[in-house]
Amino acid sequence: MRPLILLTNDDGVAAPGLEALAGALGELGEVVVVAPERERSAVSHALSLHKPLRVSSPRPGWHACSGTPADCVYIGMNHVLDRPPALVASGINSQVNVGDDVIYSGTVAGAREAALMDVARSVAFSVDARRSDYGAAAARAAEFCEALLSRPVPEGVLFNVNFPPGTGPETPWRLTRLGLRNYGRTVTRKTDPRGRDYFWIGGEFLGFGDLPGSDCNAIGEGAASVTPVQLRGPAQEAMGAMAGWPIFGGPAREPGAG
Repeated sequence: MRPLILLTNDDGVAAPGLEALAGALGELGEVVVVAPERERSAVSHALSLHKPLRVSSPRPGWHACSGTPADCVYIGMNHVLDRPPALVASGINSQVNVGDDVIYSGTVAGAREAALMDVARSVAFSVDARRSDYGAAAARAAEFCEALLSRPVPEGVLFNVNFPPGTGPETPWRLTRLGLRNYGRTVTRKTDPRGRDYFWIGGEFLGFGDLPGSDCNAIGEGAASVTPVQLRGPAQEAMGAMAGWPIFGGPAREPGAG
């Protein structure tokens, strides 16, 4: 039996990156798509707990869901699929998701939901579509998934993969950690025709922080970044630093200490 592969994204079921990924991964196994019916970028890991969800099937093997990427994986795993998938892939997103983006990204959340549901192999793919070809990125995504399906993987991780501009057959792979992507944090206040205030949040991209070994640096240097993202486990450095706090049994603070 061919491996079962579940696909989702946050750009919507009609997105070209999803189409390219489905075509490329179809060489590796049986592909089933459960994706949002419209774009759901930056919804992070939201689940729709307070409204009903609807699912339609625009074509065989493809399902459009009214919810978020995390909803899509949840419904795909618990309703659409007839057996557990060997792999869950999300993307290919139309912009890279590096550094802090993994907190906000619906693309990454799709892979994270799969990992939470104990899928051993879950991965999010992203590329700068303005300067790259989805087909080339999808071919490299299939290369990574083939490796992922043929080898043991660490428990409790998902993989965040980003492709640089101009990705092609010779683009090198690089194992990375999360970096720093800087945005301007602006709030624009406006007034509607009825005199009520409304706001637009966000800001322009200000560049990458220079962190050697990071996904941001890899993209800037023309490499495809593969970042294992820990799903569970203690933050050892923080736990060590906090163990000495008085509330955890450490010594009381010296009088006059700041």
